[in-house]
Amino acid sequence: MTGVDTEILIDVWQRLLADPRKSWVLFEHGTCVVLTAPEEELAEQATDLLKKFGPAHAGSSAGDFGVIDPKDVEGWVVTGHHNDVLTYVGPDEPQDQSQIAVGLFGRSKRHRDGTELHVVHVEDKRGSADPACPPCATVTASKLC
Repeated sequence: MTGVDTEILIDVWQRLLADPRKSWVLFEHGTCVVLTAPEEELAEQATDLLKKFGPAHAGSSAGDFGVIDPKDVEGWVVTGHHNDVLTYVGPDEPQDQSQIAVGLFGRSKRHRDGTELHVVHVEDKRGSADPACPPCATVTASKLC
């Protein structure tokens, strides 16, 4: 399984997560945990969430996924059974770029992140705010807030 460079992943997630008040934690294989109620230790909080909601189990809600094709970034975002756990799949990663293949590929990356639990970046937005961006909690095809 080829991977995406960490610096590229950070840039992608900074563009995708437009809300300047959302803290998030990035894991080695491209899974991002958005912390809607950040606590003291962001990496620890995200690791606990991903440990519970990252591993995929086929035939259960832990195997479910959805695929978002964002307008502003090449590639896809794969969702799972927790709204705040999202995995980026780069445009060159899966050989088959059908929705099902991309979803399965993203789910496998989420599973690896959920079992290996290697944090590569923490974006701490506590205390920052941009009045031009109203709070939102939606994921759309054009923007992740």
